[in-house]
Amino acid sequence: MAVIAGAHHTSHRGLIDFAAPAGTVAEVDAILVPSARPAAALAEAGRLAAALGCVLLVLCSKHSDAARAFAVLTRRQPGLDVVAVDYPEGGVERLPPLWTSTVLGRSRLMRRTDTSAKRNLGLVLARLAGWKRVVFLDDDIRVPDPLDLGRAAALLDTRDGVGLNIGGYPDNSVVCHANRETGAPQDTFIGGGALAVPADRIDSFFPEIYNEDWFFLLGETMLRRVGQIGVAVQKPYDPFADPDRARSEEFGDVLAEGLFALFDNGGRIADADHAYWTMFLSARLDFIDEIQKRIKDKGGPDAPRERHILDSLAASRGRLQFIWPRTCVAYIEAWQQDRERWRRFMKGVRPIRSTAGGRAAIDVAADRLGLRAYHSSGSGPVRASAGASSATTATIGTSASSV
Repeated sequence: MAVIAGAHHTSHRGLIDFAAPAGTVAEVDAILVPSARPAAALAEAGRLAAALGCVLLVLCSKHSDAARAFAVLTRRQPGLDVVAVDYPEGGVERLPPLWTSTVLGRSRLMRRTDTSAKRNLGLVLARLAGWKRVVFLDDDIRVPDPLDLGRAAALLDTRDGVGLNIGGYPDNSVVCHANRETGAPQDTFIGGGALAVPADRIDSFFPEIYNEDWFFLLGETMLRRVGQIGVAVQKPYDPFADPDRARSEEFGDVLAEGLFALFDNGGRIADADHAYWTMFLSARLDFIDEIQKRIKDKGGPDAPRERHILDSLAASRGRLQFIWPRTCVAYIEAWQQDRERWRRFMKGVRPIRSTAGGRAAIDVAADRLGLRAYHSSGSGPVRASAGASSATTATIGTSASSV
């Protein structure tokens, strides 16, 4: 297939399947929150889980602590089925290592966060617990109508991911925020902030990169079938407060925007070769330069806001200089290897059918993964042991890549 001309697009809405059965609501098994903020930020997730009568699984790190999250949630929502897990600082050793976390080495393109790792752990725990429909929810997202999560879950029989339409503050990268704030059209896409997925069959993973949710929604050749329904509201923040935010996003934004531009034009992942990335990187530079030009053509950055936007754009432009076509190709190749590795791994992850003493499957799953967890399971809080059971592989799988 001929190389498709690289161009930076401001919307990918044509890739979303908006067809939805009116009024259909399905049961949500669990809401999964990768939490890094103090426990107070979990109030909305607790409200939604209580309204839907589903489990709330909180995956804690940084400023979020499982014991504290559990105590606050169960005090505010008596009877809420809460599982709070501390994500180990060194990771979960029984999950497969991923090339996408090492292919960039110690270069400035590497983005060190554990959001992707917590989401991946959530997928494994959900599969072990036997949950079929789960919703990923960030702790800075509000969903006015809890039934919108059920409506999204109802579409999972025919789709691999269904996102809510993010209202409030737009869900964009720093560069795309700058594009909108300087007067150009700029759309949003579905993302992991409010995303329903079929946990019992999805075999994707979240790589350690900005726009990891876009990569999660990719199949072997292009975007999986995805949908959108309902409304979620993003809490406002200032994307231009620190230029480092723009620097950390640039590589992931380039890769995701480049691939989705291909899909918009009918292309496939295989078309993203060295020649394509050469063209797209040039288009990305032109895109940033055009945003900068809009501000400067007004007579210069008169307002502090405009100066902050220019600082962030300069940071993105500077980081772009270190992104080469061969780097993009190498990362995509690593992602494709990881995708196959994760697919084989998840094939061996089987639901826990029975447990000794009637313990909840999610408690056993946390125990076998060596996680420190708290669960309100009828008789009161249960803390999972920190050691892993030798029976793990018998339940999850027997291949070398299994947990």
